[in-house]
Amino acid sequence: MARRTPPTLDAFVAALGTDPRVVHVERSPERSARFAKLAQPLSDVIEDLVPEQGLWSHQAEAINHARAGRSVAIATGTASGKSLCFQLPIAEAIAAGPLPATALLLFPTKALAQDQLRSITSLNVPGLIAATHDGDSSPEQRKWTRSHANVLLTNPEMLHMSMLPVHANWGTYFKRLRYVVIDELHMLRGMFGSNVAQVLRRLRRICAHYGSDPVFIFTSATIGDPSALASTLCGLPVEAVVEDGSPRGERLFVLWDPDGINDGSEEEPKSVSSSRDTAELMSALIKDDHRTIAFCRSRKGTELVTADVQRRLTKRLAPTVRSYRGGYLTAERREIEKELFDGTLRGVVATTALELGIDVGGLDACILNGFPGTIASMWQQAGRAGRESQQSLAVLVAGDDQLDQWFVHNPIELFQRSPEPAVVNTNNPYVLYPHLACAAFELPLTDADEAWWPDVLDDAIRELVQDDLLKIRMPTARAGLGAVWSGRGRPANDIGLRSANANEFRIATADGSLIGTVDGARAFRLVHPGSIYLHQGTAWRVSELDLDDHVAIVEPHDGGEYTQPRAVTDIRILHTDEEREIGNATVCVGTVEVETTVIGYRRFDTFTREQLGMHELDLPSSKLVTRAFWYIFEDHIASAAGLGPAELPGALHAAEHAGIGILPLFAICDRWDVGGVSTPYLTETGAATIVIHDAYPGGAGMAELGFAAADRHLRATLEVIESCECDAGCPSCIQSPKCGNGNEPLDKAAAIELLRAMLSV
Repeated sequence: MARRTPPTLDAFVAALGTDPRVVHVERSPERSARFAKLAQPLSDVIEDLVPEQGLWSHQAEAINHARAGRSVAIATGTASGKSLCFQLPIAEAIAAGPLPATALLLFPTKALAQDQLRSITSLNVPGLIAATHDGDSSPEQRKWTRSHANVLLTNPEMLHMSMLPVHANWGTYFKRLRYVVIDELHMLRGMFGSNVAQVLRRLRRICAHYGSDPVFIFTSATIGDPSALASTLCGLPVEAVVEDGSPRGERLFVLWDPDGINDGSEEEPKSVSSSRDTAELMSALIKDDHRTIAFCRSRKGTELVTADVQRRLTKRLAPTVRSYRGGYLTAERREIEKELFDGTLRGVVATTALELGIDVGGLDACILNGFPGTIASMWQQAGRAGRESQQSLAVLVAGDDQLDQWFVHNPIELFQRSPEPAVVNTNNPYVLYPHLACAAFELPLTDADEAWWPDVLDDAIRELVQDDLLKIRMPTARAGLGAVWSGRGRPANDIGLRSANANEFRIATADGSLIGTVDGARAFRLVHPGSIYLHQGTAWRVSELDLDDHVAIVEPHDGGEYTQPRAVTDIRILHTDEEREIGNATVCVGTVEVETTVIGYRRFDTFTREQLGMHELDLPSSKLVTRAFWYIFEDHIASAAGLGPAELPGALHAAEHAGIGILPLFAICDRWDVGGVSTPYLTETGAATIVIHDAYPGGAGMAELGFAAADRHLRATLEVIESCECDAGCPSCIQSPKCGNGNEPLDKAAAIELLRAMLSV
């Protein structure tokens, strides 16, 4: 019997046309390739590596910059051949001889490094010896790598902890270092990016010590102003390459609102689930023979959706769908990747572990179970399908939070909005000072190091000396005046690059088995006694929190309940840097101190969401000095809104929640990266105030972006509350999953009137 011809993606979308959950269909036309030639021809050996059809225009532009010694940031779409932009210059530098150059490639994940190792090794360039250097490498492998490899693929943590502190072991490698590649630039934001910026300054300093000055090549998904972020990270001028010359097939993009199936009548119970609808769509696509990837925002979500998809498929098709997430063994991940590459799998449900640039061809459709937080990530995920220039489909299944619902009701904004800029804070003392201690361990700090840390070095050295972490070494016949490390061990061992500081709590079982870690700033909220902690899909109950040894002792739990902390927060404005008027109110940016006390927690049934109990806690307060922006509401605004003392707290609290939920529209951040406080009276302002602050010591740059976009931020906050069809407030508008006060008090109607009065609308 002849095999049936599968319906086209056009037909699949047409069949959805009458479904009330389809909010919008966007069609992006096919795009032809644009080619360009290099400014200077490559040698014959390297010319053979150029694809037969030639170089796309953005590839030629980027390679021209790199070969001319200019650092460059390439921010073009998925499957646009960004790897070739650094592979060709590296291959050329190594093949030139007689002393081959070296190259350092930094990736945020091991999987990406392994993928690139396969790619660069397959070039078969004479003299090019590539190797990975990561936590999976044995001592023997690391020794071989130091002696033989000239292309090193690693991650920022290994550079920070395993290479720079022992740079003498890598002296020849650093002396010949020609290119440094930073992959997935858009991931280097907030606290992680702020830490990596200091690591790159330390790298440049060590290179200068050995006589090299490498060119930096950044690759990225599409983000706002990539050259500014890249320049801040490495401290050098960086050229931007953003005009994508690669071909692309037609893309269909569907916006899907699970709530659209309800007609709003009170007789019809509201039963919506983005995970259920994701499974429904994915199984239908697979039945129509369209290879599909679905992205979920949590590890648990990937498992639930995978099981649901498999239940909807036949016994023949069910095994062709698998989940992919962090927490799997390396062998399991490699097996799934292999089955994706060879076409065995018809579908995969993944976390952002597969969002990054692993080259998986042949996927026809991509389903996003909830907006991933940023426009950049949305396009990165959608781009997993259609990598071979075939027609592709992306479906965004909206969740019930503020950002998802706002985009569902504003499709033009979703598809025409410029990608958000990412920011880092290189002057955050909580990040800067520990890295300067690392630099002093590597080489004595002297006046010459102003080149790497201008305007901050003297004050930082003074603070570190006063804390007995550095000491001043007096000049000798062999060495001049300098500040050297005086503490114990390697200071790099105490810095986690992806957290604010080294003040981490370990999460371990009673026998000492390590489960995970949590930043000290969040420990009291996440691992207080009695809390339920989820790790790799497994539930644990915290039986004890040892404040002296910084360890939370956990025991297995059946996962039948979850907990939510109750906290009280006081905020004090320490310094106002800038202020301006917005409508009838004032917005400011500056430094604040946030004092939080976790006073108890609530227990909820995981499945029914029923509250099971409320418990008190006796924990010390935690103080956070960070950056914030805040809105000041003078009395006349509340009067114009018709709000009295009884309504004002609920109005402010609701506006605060909605404002935090919608902030990722204007900055690449997650709602968990920021916190907020609202009060009818703040001593420092003398008025009602809403404060939105970075959740990290010293700040990570989100407050500054919020202040810059305050006009648009307030209008979007008002719109997301007004447009929500609920009566008294829901997760789509004013409720927050992280509220320490149990979402009380909240007043949706009062918040609308307050924001209208503030904006004079």
